Amino acid sequence: MPSSRRPTYRPAGRTGSTATGRGGKNTPASGRLDMGGDDVISASRSLPETAPDKPAAAKKPARAAKPAGEGKLRFPGLRKDKPAEPAGGAPNVLAFPEPKGKRRKRNLLMVAAAVVALVAGLLAGAVYSPVLALESISVSGTRLLTPEQVQGALEPLRGKPLPQITDEEVGRLLEPLVQVKSVSAEARPPSGLAVAVRERVPVALVKQGEQYQLVDVEGVQLAATADPASVSLPVIDGGAGTIGQDLFRATAAVLGALPADVLAKLSNASAQSVDAVELKLVDGQTIIWGNASEKELKAKVLEALLKVPADPKNPVKVYDVSVPRHPVTR
Repeated sequence: MPSSRRPTYRPAGRTGSTATGRGGKNTPASGRLDMGGDDVISASRSLPETAPDKPAAAKKPARAAKPAGEGKLRFPGLRKDKPAEPAGGAPNVLAFPEPKGKRRKRNLLMVAAAVVALVAGLLAGAVYSPVLALESISVSGTRLLTPEQVQGALEPLRGKPLPQITDEEVGRLLEPLVQVKSVSAEARPPSGLAVAVRERVPVALVKQGEQYQLVDVEGVQLAATADPASVSLPVIDGGAGTIGQDLFRATAAVLGALPADVLAKLSNASAQSVDAVELKLVDGQTIIWGNASEKELKAKVLEALLKVPADPKNPVKVYDVSVPRHPVTR
């Protein structure tokens, strides 16, 4: 830092090794600058006085307080100062526009939720609405039963909304009717129900006392008749209770495999054992069937043999299909 003292110009009275300083004291010649003339320009500086026994400590110059804002770079339009809060106490917030994709997604979700709620409301109204209450029942597929019998069994469903009626419930109500093997129901809005019945197929007549019971391949009794000639079914000799359950099942399985036109030509069926099932035709001819194995193939072979024109000179009395790949007639 330059000295604040101004240089003094003193005229030199004489040349020599010393010069007279302030207060009449002599100063060394080294404190003078000889310009080669009579006048001498001298410059001096004073050093701060220090205690004699302590070295001068280097003091860090105090930093002067800077006015507010001094020493900072300022750019137009940019302020780092904290903005003043509004009177309400809430800070100002800079709002950016919402992205279009996010807004579109939110709108789609809202529309989907509204559609789902509407559909759910319509379904709930349809399920519980009395407008769709059952009033009429139509029945198809019955031969052993009458439509009135089926409608009577389904009477508890009347007045119930159609969407609440299921095939399982219809089948449960028809279980007491043994003739029904399976059933399907279809709603016919606004108040109709169409029921399609699949009945069990009778394959034989079993004599019990004065009556003949129509039975299927499982031995289920489907109906009864007093005149066996009125039904085109063979009669199982002895019935299920006499020949035993195994023999009855074997005979019934054979009858169940025969086509309807062949079954109509049979007069009776018998079995000495499960491997010796025999059938009788209405014309008096005998069919040796054997056991219940390969019954579908045996039925096709027998049907083909029965279609062969009869020879009056050599009439066929026995059809042996116990070995279906090598049938024998005699």
